[in-house]
Amino acid sequence: MDNRNTSDDKPVQRSKSFSFKTQKETCASCEKTVYPMERLVANNLIFHATCFCCKHCNTKLSLGTYAALQGEFYCKPHFQQLFKSKGNYDEGFGRKQHKELWASKDAESITKSA
Repeated sequence: MDNRNTSDDKPVQRSKSFSFKTQKETCASCEKTVYPMERLVANNLIFHATCFCCKHCNTKLSLGTYAALQGEFYCKPHFQQLFKSKGNYDEGFGRKQHKELWASKDAESITKSA
């Protein structure tokens, strides 16, 4: 006798909710959940495609049209305008120029040797 098809067999219980056990990813800009279809990764940060914008002019960026500096993202024209034209990345952020730091070290070495 075959016992596999008896009325005592219970049907297999299947989950009513379908889910992948994945980590929820959040956008580095708006901090909301990023779903796979809208996911964009730049410099190991995850963004919504619509949140990936230039810090200066807020233009939507793509992976081929951005430049990054110290965790901030810029369109290439503004990156060049803000930083490359001055020849100094620190000055664009309001920091002291490296040459000023060198000048102070040179002054210290002159006073020590005198």
